[in-house]
Amino acid sequence: MSERLGVLVMAYGTPRSLGDVEAYYTDIRHGVPPPSDLLEELTQRYKAIGGSSPLYEITLAQARGVSERTGVTTYLGQKHAAPFIPDAVAQMAADGVERAAGLVLAPHFSSMSVGDYTRRAEKGAAEARWAGRLEVIPSWHVEPGYVEWLAARVLTAFESLSPGARARSTVIFSAHSLPERILESGDPYPEQLKETAEAVARIAGLERWEIGWQSAGRTADPWIGPDIGDVIRRLSDEGATGVVSCPCGFVADHLEVLYDVDIEAREVAGGLGLELVRTEAPNADPEFLDVLAGVVRRSLDSSE
Repeated sequence: MSERLGVLVMAYGTPRSLGDVEAYYTDIRHGVPPPSDLLEELTQRYKAIGGSSPLYEITLAQARGVSERTGVTTYLGQKHAAPFIPDAVAQMAADGVERAAGLVLAPHFSSMSVGDYTRRAEKGAAEARWAGRLEVIPSWHVEPGYVEWLAARVLTAFESLSPGARARSTVIFSAHSLPERILESGDPYPEQLKETAEAVARIAGLERWEIGWQSAGRTADPWIGPDIGDVIRRLSDEGATGVVSCPCGFVADHLEVLYDVDIEAREVAGGLGLELVRTEAPNADPEFLDVLAGVVRRSLDSSE
């Protein structure tokens, strides 16, 4: 008899309405409620993108797409919003899953991202007394299908710039910044972002590209830089006329893309007279879902 398989799809999570923002922010802050000014600032950001983020619905569609393509049941677990990762693991245990692939909906590995998701899943397995086996995919940042997908979208975005802006334009590849302390342990996160950028630039034939970081947390600790806004300012000083933003560390439209890039970074660029366009997010694009399914299928086959 063959093993019962599953796929644990893990994502960051998002508030589904403005009324959920405080609980979401409190969870991010390890149970400490946010000061009123920070809560109001985050609430205003969600209002600026329409009152809510589409991330949850997109994440569900991504998980469903992986299941449809692999024929394996997917279980969605989120870090900061229900359904939480331990809940998904408990459901796998209840369903009798014996072996599962763990897919984090983020292409690059960091001890604070994929590593943390893994620890939460392992804790959930212990709490549920699940005797099954989970193999978390560490990263898929240079998966051929993914970098090819990105390269095509970069070229499409480039072509959408006006001719004048296109003449001296630069692509900025970005991902969510993390505290600099991860670098002390040799965390591969920054290097993996660079590898993604290099692979996409090679396929797309880019002459000018940069790496920037975005969405740094509001803490006293220094975060990895340079910030995408600072990169845009420097490019302006160097005579750039256009910017293509490729937030390749994210696989869905959500606050960090719809606000931090589409509003904040675009305001910086516009204030300097630069035109900024952003690449399309993967979301539930069928070609992107094919890539994710292939990564999962390979993981399940290799762990037999």
